[in-house]
Amino acid sequence: MAAETFVFNIAKGRIVEFYNRVKSNDPAASAFILVPMATGGTQAQGQDLDTMAAVEADANFAEQVTSWTRKTLTDAELVAFPAPDDTNDRYAVAVPSVTWTAPAGGNNVAQLIVCYDANTGSGTDSDLIPCTAHVFAVTADGNDVVLTAGDFLRAS
Repeated sequence: MAAETFVFNIAKGRIVEFYNRVKSNDPAASAFILVPMATGGTQAQGQDLDTMAAVEADANFAEQVTSWTRKTLTDAELVAFPAPDDTNDRYAVAVPSVTWTAPAGGNNVAQLIVCYDANTGSGTDSDLIPCTAHVFAVTADGNDVVLTAGDFLRAS
């Protein structure tokens, strides 16, 4: 099955507050971590996984570690904590543009997982809370890859 975009059950209703915590430095070492996946799963396969370690242990998901790196987004990279969108009855949070420099050909990506890390200084994959999975189909060819996603979640 092809990769799908979905919200992990453990993060439903929590992502806006995670964003607020990262932006407010509460705790100071908190961040969002973007994890490029060589293979990605469906909502049915992944939504019940509660840590990035559990995602990695699942046969439907595999991180792309050749020519790609995880990206850490701290308060400095995030835009100001947004106000609720009362016109559209939702709350939207965004990620900034992110660049992966020249991933080598053949090291393709299918999905991007956004995780919350409360402690980037000592956290492990068992501490990372997977928030959202996004279809991110990239055929690596040696050129830079730029993510310009904007909103990664709209809670309504």
